[in-house]
Amino acid sequence: MEQRVSFITLAVADVARSRAFYVDGLGWRPIFDNDDVLMLPIADRVLLSLWSVDGFAAEIGEAPATGLAPITLSHNVATEAEADAVLAEAAAAGARVGAASHREWGGYSGYFSDPDGFRWEVAVNPGETGDFVLRPRR
Repeated sequence: MEQRVSFITLAVADVARSRAFYVDGLGWRPIFDNDDVLMLPIADRVLLSLWSVDGFAAEIGEAPATGLAPITLSHNVATEAEADAVLAEAAAAGARVGAASHREWGGYSGYFSDPDGFRWEVAVNPGETGDFVLRPRR
């Protein structure tokens, strides 16, 4: 099996509310959009799928767990100023935002929550892993 992820699917309470945040607020462009699901290209061959809870449950055969999911999605940038700008943009779109700070692992990051509480990290990650996520795939 090839080592990759093609879709990240999150069950959301209200697709219209998610659309207002991601598309209208953050300016992301969907590749597919209807009342039940919103699909957003987020990387080379990777889609973020925001699916209604009912549609999600019908597909997988059980309701999703409730409460804060033990997962973060990360958006890496090259500089602290870029991280602060992304966090400000998320706040303007209606996200709950925590202040960025220098981390003990040597980076700089802050977090915001989308309308369903999914946590996004905005990070400057020095070193190999930061270089890997920021440079174009060849």
